[in-house]
Amino acid sequence: MNLSQLNNIAIKAALAAGKVIQKYMNDDVKVEQKEGGASYASQVVTAVDIECEKVILSHLLPTCDAFDIAILSEETEDDGSRFEEDFFWCIDPMDGTLAFINKQPGFSVSIALVAKDGTPHIGVVFDPSTDTLYHAIKGNGAFKNGSPWKIKHSNDHLSYVTDRKLKDTPRAAEIESLLHENVKKLGLNGLTEIAGAGSVLNGILVLENGPACMLKFPKKENGGGCLWDFAATACMYQELDLLATNFEGGRLDLNRKDGTFMNQEGVFYANLINR
Repeated sequence: MNLSQLNNIAIKAALAAGKVIQKYMNDDVKVEQKEGGASYASQVVTAVDIECEKVILSHLLPTCDAFDIAILSEETEDDGSRFEEDFFWCIDPMDGTLAFINKQPGFSVSIALVAKDGTPHIGVVFDPSTDTLYHAIKGNGAFKNGSPWKIKHSNDHLSYVTDRKLKDTPRAAEIESLLHENVKKLGLNGLTEIAGAGSVLNGILVLENGPACMLKFPKKENGGGCLWDFAATACMYQELDLLATNFEGGRLDLNRKDGTFMNQEGVFYANLINR
């Protein structure tokens, strides 16, 4: 299997979906509700999400036939084929739909190629608001707009990246305590918050605003993001030798047997090392 060839196809698919999103960015789009996690953000869907998925699949489905690759996509029911084939495409046609509806930056297209054992091999993310393309290939590094991605820390504080503000987050006091522990340990001058983007771009924002982190506690109720919220960015972190783990620091399971939600083990992304 030629990862470089598949990466190029995934990039074309992401850019094509990005053009769809850009076409509707300033429009008032009808919002519908679907079955999702406990949060409202996971339950909203628009015709733009569906159109993006169709565009992406038009690029990726031929590779499924050619290379026996399965498909897992947010707006299509999980058919379990990801447990049968050696690889599957893990697709979020438009992450951050809530930000898109509110006409705020924070939405993106995310496409990953994940092995049956849950290891990400390709990660592609396109940010339509800034026309920025990020991608990574296992063993070949991470790239921003086609150039090797150099992570630099320009801040003297810790950035906490989150989908909703800390004050509106369950267990906020515990999170704040953990963050201040890291501020002290790293000798930083305080804490700032970056809130409002979807999980995919939050992973990118952690890389762009170091030292930074995002976290989700394990919890019983469905939520905490889904496989497609983390698969592409996890590949980038892997290639940048940075942490993308479950909350306890263990391996991030990107092909969960118990469903697509990530709430059982939580998530921890960190960019705390000045590279």
